[in-house]
Amino acid sequence: MSASFPAQSDTGLDGNRDSTPQRPAPALPWPWITALAMLVFVLSVSVWEWQMRRLELLPGDLGDGNAFWAVERHKVDQAGPGSAVIVGSSRILFDTDLALFEDVTGRQVIQLALPGTGPRAFVEDLANNTDFGGLLVVGVTPTAFFREGPGLMGGAIEYAQTETPAQRFGHRLFLFLARTFGFLDPDYTLIKLLRNHHYIERDGVEGPYGEVWKISINAPARQTSLWSRIETDEYLRQHARLAWGDFSGAPIADGVIRTIVESTRRDVERIRARGGDVVFVRPPSAGPLRENEARRIPRAWGWDRLLRATGAFGIHFEDYPEMQNLDLPEWSHLSRESAARFTRAYATALAREIDADSGP
Repeated sequence: MSASFPAQSDTGLDGNRDSTPQRPAPALPWPWITALAMLVFVLSVSVWEWQMRRLELLPGDLGDGNAFWAVERHKVDQAGPGSAVIVGSSRILFDTDLALFEDVTGRQVIQLALPGTGPRAFVEDLANNTDFGGLLVVGVTPTAFFREGPGLMGGAIEYAQTETPAQRFGHRLFLFLARTFGFLDPDYTLIKLLRNHHYIERDGVEGPYGEVWKISINAPARQTSLWSRIETDEYLRQHARLAWGDFSGAPIADGVIRTIVESTRRDVERIRARGGDVVFVRPPSAGPLRENEARRIPRAWGWDRLLRATGAFGIHFEDYPEMQNLDLPEWSHLSRESAARFTRAYATALAREIDADSGP
């Protein structure tokens, strides 16, 4: 027996009968069904939230990305000459305690460093597209600074320039929810948990196990710290080390180094012409990462040449006793306690140098 539908009795504006099939809702206790569906939803979210908190994914870990960076970048346009801006890669991002930096230097600081991204494009942006005349702190991770192309988050500048009202609203909504729920962490979605499991791969197949997983926690103003589980969980710590690939690769060509040093020199001069200043900071690294950095771009090739060409003050962790014997659980980023020690040390050296230059 074929199913039939009652014909629509109304007519459209053109006088023709509307023959759209109609299916009446069955007579069911819809209020109770809705309540049951809501109960299942709330219980499911609660169980998932409980499980994520067991994994130390806590409310207030806000995450990071282009939208977060854009908020801080817009602050530069109102920053005064007594302020500081930090650019660089993930080391200066993870290894700087912003509150401690401000306490030591007396300068309001804006954090613009980005993970997996060289700072060159952002130094150029501040030199050419702003009136910034404060202190620019440039974190130098050698293989990231002396690279061709910005890297992982090179699109941040364009995003900040073209961000739409809908994107800004979505960002604010996410911040509101992230302060309440821990399960919103983008590195621990169900799909990623399944995808990142260490399955046995066929020979020659490189799966997502080799990608970078969650290693940081993010507070307001992009205060970023190494996730505590990287310190305490051997499996996650070893995976983080594996994901870096020991920074292996060929030595960086001399022509590339010369080009980057020269372009940096021009940008430093533009900032100084406005009354600003630039300081370079080389955060610590350890293990095979440090060995490969030294092999691919020895200090004399990159760091020393950069300081000579720009005439800038540089703070290299190898030169300061108080910056030795710090804890780098996965060889690239400091633990939270060591990050505070490093921040105090480099901020003190920086403040001493800047104050001396600006004195009578």
